[in-house]
Order: sequence, then C-alpha cells, then structure tokens
Amino acid sequence: MDLFEIDETVRLRREEAAARLRAIADEIASKNSLDVTRSGHRVTLSVPAEVDFNLEVEVEGDENSIEIEISW
Repeated sequence: MDLFEIDETVRLRREEAAARLRAIADEIASKNSLDVTRSGHRVTLSVPAEVDFNLEVEVEGDENSIEIEISW
C-alpha cells in the first residue's frame, strides 16, 4: 500500500477539539478500528488490543502544546 499521511492543523474551539478526540476514542473502542477520509481517499486502520500510547506535553511561556501518539 502507498503511504497515506495526513498532517493537518486547524484552529478549533477547545470544545470542538475535545469532541474530535472523543469521536476518535469512541470509534477505536467500539469498532476496534478507525476510518479516516481526506481528499477523496479513505483508509480503515485496524487497531489491535494493545497499543503504544505516548503523551508529550510542552510548556514554554505562553506557547503550550500536547501531542498524543498511538502506534502499533
């Protein structure tokens, strides 16, 4: 399969960002998979019972970020 990569940044209200995170978590928990569609391409990721979870928090003055990575 060819590389399918999405790297997108959008500005959202924090409630909207939280809703997107919940939707992803709910889909993984209920279907054991995640469907992603962008630019007319769709990919379904099968998620195994165990994954590697990485949480990175950076705080520097007024610039803060949280990165969440789930891999397998």
